[in-house]
Amino acid sequence: MIRLTGVHKTYGRATALDGLDLDVGEGEFFCLLGPSGAGKTTTLKTVAGLERPDSGTVEIDGEDMSTVEPYDRGVAMCFESYALYPHRSAYDNLASPLRSPRHRLPAAEARARITEVAELLGIGALLDRPVGRLSNGQRQRVALGRVLVRPARAFLLDEPLSHLDAKLRQQMRAELKALGAVRRTTTLYVTHDSVEALALGDRIGVIRDGRIVQTGTREEIWYRPRDTEVARAFGRPRINLLPGVVAAGGVFRSADGSLEVPVGAPVREDTEVLLGVRPRDLGLGGPGHALTGTVYVTEVLGRSVEVTVRLGGQQVSLIVPRGDASGLRADDPVRLTVRPENLLLFEADRPGRPGRRIGKSAR
Repeated sequence: MIRLTGVHKTYGRATALDGLDLDVGEGEFFCLLGPSGAGKTTTLKTVAGLERPDSGTVEIDGEDMSTVEPYDRGVAMCFESYALYPHRSAYDNLASPLRSPRHRLPAAEARARITEVAELLGIGALLDRPVGRLSNGQRQRVALGRVLVRPARAFLLDEPLSHLDAKLRQQMRAELKALGAVRRTTTLYVTHDSVEALALGDRIGVIRDGRIVQTGTREEIWYRPRDTEVARAFGRPRINLLPGVVAAGGVFRSADGSLEVPVGAPVREDTEVLLGVRPRDLGLGGPGHALTGTVYVTEVLGRSVEVTVRLGGQQVSLIVPRGDASGLRADDPVRLTVRPENLLLFEADRPGRPGRRIGKSAR
């Protein structure tokens, strides 16, 4: 278990962590998602003891880490920058944690563990090769393997898949998920990729400006995002946000008057709002409340098609089965349908403040 309470960390005038509170359960695979500069890496370094917080506490398995040195915390960290020994072989890099006095293993047991992890990561044939002669993706896997090879109270992983190609990244996500389920080692995984967070995390924490703004399961984050910024962070293409107002009877009316749909919003009439609808929750034709627009561009995604439609002065994206978009061309008129159960409602964005979600998701 990892717990951070009221952690502050500054570098000169820059605030990296601003009263951060975070709980990672025992054996949980927790993904911390945020953009560059949000405080993700500083959080990992603070847990590892590589950075000392200006205030607040860090606990691992209920033990206060305030006076515990990094090498006594029992955590294993994978750095985004690899931090490997370039003149040594991949095998020697993987073996280095198992040669320390704290984690030393008999030679046969160490070799078996290294071989197991290397095969898992697809670098079994590279063990004798110097790290300096490996590609960036191969070095990334060696760096990850050096963490996984040793027993630890917690794994701290700083964007460990960022240098892998798309196919290998998808494969490694599946392997990491399976490994986490087998070992049940508490894992704090940092990423800026929402697909990774949704695929891997037992729970997800969204960090912004050094604070955790929302935590939850993938379903909670997806269907009940705290605000528009969290909603935009998840999903490709991003969620569509249509400006409008709440009219009499809790009905959303789009800014151009082209859509009216009941949302039951608990706000006064004429309140400016944003209606959120995911691209896969829009359809072409069929039953439901409708919007009319014109096709801007289509992109085939295998069995589905992403269609971008002009609606007044903005663009809306939807994902539909390939057959539904057959024959569509630029500037063709289309009718988009949306059902109330697929909608989210937010306050209007203000400068420097994303709009908060209003009411409850229907799911």
